[in-house]
This record gives sequence, structure tokens and C-alpha cells, in this order.
Amino acid sequence: MINESFVLGGHDFRLPGLGSYMSAAAEQGNVPAMVYGVVAMVAMIVGLDQVLWRPVIVWAQRFRVEETSAAETTRSWFLDLLRHSGLRRRVEAWWLRRRRHEARRSRLAPAAPAPADPARSAARVLQPAATAALALLALLLLYGSGRLIHLLLSLPGSTWLHLLGAGGTTLARVLLSTALGTLWTVPVGLAIGLSPRLSRLLQPVVQVVASFPAPMLFPAVIALLHLARVGLGWGSVLLMLLGTQWYILFNVVAGASSVPSDLREAAHAFGLGRWRRLWSLYIPATFPYLVTGWVTAAGGAWNATIVAEYVTHHGVIVETFGLGAVISEAATRADFHALAAAVLLMSTIVVTFNRLVWRPAYELAQVRYSLTK
Repeated sequence: MINESFVLGGHDFRLPGLGSYMSAAAEQGNVPAMVYGVVAMVAMIVGLDQVLWRPVIVWAQRFRVEETSAAETTRSWFLDLLRHSGLRRRVEAWWLRRRRHEARRSRLAPAAPAPADPARSAARVLQPAATAALALLALLLLYGSGRLIHLLLSLPGSTWLHLLGAGGTTLARVLLSTALGTLWTVPVGLAIGLSPRLSRLLQPVVQVVASFPAPMLFPAVIALLHLARVGLGWGSVLLMLLGTQWYILFNVVAGASSVPSDLREAAHAFGLGRWRRLWSLYIPATFPYLVTGWVTAAGGAWNATIVAEYVTHHGVIVETFGLGAVISEAATRADFHALAAAVLLMSTIVVTFNRLVWRPAYELAQVRYSLTK
């Protein structure tokens, strides 16, 4: 919805596609059109899952390296259909004929002289072009940096204070949405990852639900928030959560399913209770995966702030105080000074938080909780 339809100043950029269709339906408040768009999106996601991703997942099982075999394996009706189809036999026969033909040609062909070193010849040709490309890139970076500094120096100090307050508020919303997503995804992810039966039943459903674009649900959520008289300040956290919680869930499921079976059997053999197994085995074993889920969820939440803090509903703009709203409003008004400053500040906050929080968490996960060391 965002990539196919956005406004920059007086220019309205739209591409043909389901995203721009849903954007127009949301702006007009056309409920039947939004329902049709949701149905079409679900049909595409389910169809793509059945004919592409599910066969790939099943085919990739042959490359798993495990000490014990899985209790239950995933199956794909479409892959079974391809394996027993006449098309596969014809493709295999064509490929074998081609390989035999190439083998006969290589045996009959005369020995060719040793070619010149291709790496040295390519280096002689590409080195001047690479030097010119680097020089052009350096000039473009210098020009862009000069323009950026010119834009930023024209902003008053009050604007920077406003941006800092908005950045702190948005950071709090990002952390709150990540924490709320963790509360339910950790127990659910452990239940799915540790149970082959639940994994077989629920993981396809979760994959389809997670593939659904969260902005398509924003109009319905905004309407529910309006009925519940909840402002967008707290409602934006819920909007961020719709698209970011799945990163945590998938990583927890992956971490739980990777717990070695011998450790699980040892925990049962020593009579560890459910809570003792949870805090002594499952949480530490999935912690590296949980950190990855936190990082990706926080990144997705930062992306979602631009549409979660500044929403168009029934032709009316609903916004709240935050850095994402500043970016969206500046893009709408073509205020490139505020837009450049807000984007630069968001990038600085994200990089600083990654260095101060997520990197130490990764190091802790690798040193203390890794099962491979």
C-alpha cells in the first residue's frame, strides 16, 4: 500500500496494483472495496503458499542436518503432483539427453589451447571503469552531503527540540510494541516449536496470517479504536504490533524446534517440572533466536511508525505526536528541511540503539546461551 501509493508534496504517485487499490478504498471509506481487496490478498497469499513456498519447504527437508529424525515431516500436495506428473519425466529425459550430447561433444572436440588468464584480462579492462565510477560516486556523495548540510542548517533550534521529543516518544512506542509482542509470542512460539503436531497444524496458518500486509487492516483497527475512544497515541502501538509481532514468533518457533532432543529427554529423565524446564532449558536455548526476533521486530516497528502515527481514515488525517508522523507530514507538505532532519534523526536513534543494546544482547547470546559452543 505504501510503495504503490504515496504523496510527496503536490505529487500523487500511484501504480496499478492491489496496494494502491486498497489505499484508494481506505481514503474513500469504501468498505465493500476494502473487503474485496482483503479477500483478493488472502487468496493470493494462500495460493502462493501452496504452489511455491510449501513445496520449497518440503523439498528443503532433505538438506536438514540432525542427529535424530523429525517425528513428523511436512508434505505438499502440489509437490507430490509435480513428482508424479508427466512434465517432470519429460524434463528429466530432456536434461539427460542434453548431458549425454554435451559429453559426446567434449570427447570428440580437439584439445583447445590454454586460454589467457581471464582474471588479469578482466582487471585491465575494468580497473579504469572502476576508478571512474568511484570518482563519480565520491563527487555525488560530496554534493549530496553539501545539500543535506544546507537543509539542516536552515532549521531553528526549536524544530530540533521538537524532533528530539518526537524521536523519544516514537522510541518508547517501538519498545512497547516489541515488549507486548514478546508477551504472547514466546509461550505460543514455544508451544508450536516443541510440538510436531501443533507445528504441522498451526505453522501454515501463522505463515499465511503473517504474510498479510498489516496496513490493509489499519482502517478497520482505526474504526475500532474510534468506537472504543482510544486515541492514536496508544492505538499506534497496536498498529505497529500488527506487523512486527510475527518476527518474534517465527524466531521463537525456530529456536524451540532446534532444541536437541537429547536435552529434552534428559530434562524429562531428571524429573524437571514444566516451569523448571522452561527457565532452565527452553528460554536459554531460544534466547539467541529471541534476540534476532527483537531486532527485526524493532526495525519493522520503526518502519511502521511512518504509517501508524499518521493515518488517513475516511478522507480525514488522524495523527499523533511522534517522529513517524513528522516524516509523513513533511513528505505530504514537501517540507524537505524537516523531512531530511527527521530521517537523519531516526537513523541516528536506530544505529545508536543497535550499538548500545542489541549488539551486547547478541554477544551475550553467543557467549552464554549458544548450543553450538
